[in-house]
Amino acid sequence: MLEEGATVPFIARYRKEATGSLDEVTVTAIRDRMSQLKELEKRRASILNSLEERELLTDELKEKILAAQSVTALEDIYLPFRPKRRTRAIIARERGLEPLAKILFKQQESTDPIAEAIAYIDPEKGVETKEDALAGSRDIIAEWVNEDLKAREKMRTLYAQKGIFRAMVIPGKESEGAKFRDYVLAHILHMANNAVSVT
Repeated sequence: MLEEGATVPFIARYRKEATGSLDEVTVTAIRDRMSQLKELEKRRASILNSLEERELLTDELKEKILAAQSVTALEDIYLPFRPKRRTRAIIARERGLEPLAKILFKQQESTDPIAEAIAYIDPEKGVETKEDALAGSRDIIAEWVNEDLKAREKMRTLYAQKGIFRAMVIPGKESEGAKFRDYVLAHILHMANNAVSVT
């Protein structure tokens, strides 16, 4: 009925015999979930096509993509393979700083970051100082962490459990803000009930 264009109130009020007397809230939830699943399948097909065209699709990767249950999970899997613009991490790699990033990422107590960075100073590659070397290494490490599935899941969970939403009316706009109060509350509740995307 939804695919034929029937509205939620119409289905809930006039098609009770076909739905088993589902109320408007349940019909809305079904409509929204159908929309999410359609979007998920559309995005899944697009990602598979992109990976196949660039000859990056392995059986293991395809299995992960097909098993993804949300667009967020799908995007997390695809992130390392997404075509990238020229990022600071890419520039740092071009300057030969990835080995330094690997050393620093291990966080061994015996490692002196400054001493390690000095060895990577190379004005010809654009690494003028130890600070440049450290900054480039941090950019590479930041990209690694951002593209790590487990790290993204942990951050998303942390935000869902500990995140605090605050909304304030601009001084002098109280009367205008009152009409948006219910909308803002509904929007905040919607965001809280859905996965938080970390980028």
